[in-house]
Amino acid sequence: MKQSGTSIRLTGAVQDLATEVVSALRGGDHLRLAESLSVRDETGPPGDLALAAVRVLGPDVLLPAVLRIVPPDPDDLAVVRKAVDAFPPSADASPTSRWSHWAMRHTLLRLDPPLDDARTDGTEPGAGWLDGVPWQFLTHQLAVLAPLALPADDSALTRAARHRPVDVARGFVRAVRRRDWLQAAGAGRWLTLLDGVPDTLGLEGGLEFVAQMGGDDPRVALQVQAAQLLRAGAAR
Repeated sequence: MKQSGTSIRLTGAVQDLATEVVSALRGGDHLRLAESLSVRDETGPPGDLALAAVRVLGPDVLLPAVLRIVPPDPDDLAVVRKAVDAFPPSADASPTSRWSHWAMRHTLLRLDPPLDDARTDGTEPGAGWLDGVPWQFLTHQLAVLAPLALPADDSALTRAARHRPVDVARGFVRAVRRRDWLQAAGAGRWLTLLDGVPDTLGLEGGLEFVAQMGGDDPRVALQVQAAQLLRAGAAR
C-alpha cells in the first residue's frame, strides 16, 4: 500500500528531526528544535506537520538536554509543550500512546518545572497490560517506548522491564535476526539499564552491529547513540 503524501512528508520530518537529535547527542551542535524543524508555517513557527513529527519522536526530542549534553532552550521547550497540547491521547488511545504522551510531559516537568499546573496531575499510566505477556510482545512494546529508558526514572514501565531482563535480551536477539533494526536498537537501549542481562548476549558488540546495519535510519542511529551514552554513564 502506498503512503499518502502527508504520511511521506511526516516520515521525512521525523527522520530530519531524529538526525538533528543525533547530531546534538554526538556533540556536533546545540539542538535548536524551533529552528531546525523542516516543516514550518510561512510565518515561521512550526506548523501542524512539524508538531506531529515532534509528537512522533516523543520525549527523545529533548534527550540532549536530559543527558545534559546541551542546555534546554526555552524556544525548544515551548515547541514540545505545543506538540503535547496539540496531540493529546484520545479516550481509546493505546497504552503506548498514553505512555509516550505522559513521558513528554514528564520530561518537560524535569526541564521546566513551571509546567506543573492544572493541565496535568502527573499521574503515570498503568503498566498492567504487560503483565505476563509473551517476551516477543514485551520487547515490541518496550522498543516502541524506548524514549522512556532513562536511568533517573523509576516508572511502572521501567519496573516491568527490570523484572524480565532475560526476556528483553531474547527479544533483542530476535529483532537482530529479523533485521528489525529499530526494534533491536530500542530493546538494546532498555538493556543498558537492566540488571541480570546475560553476559553471553554481547550487548556492546550487538549495538555496534545494529548501528552498522541500520544506522542509515536516523531513528535507529538515535536509539543506538542513546544506548551507548547510557551504557557509558553519560547521564548524570
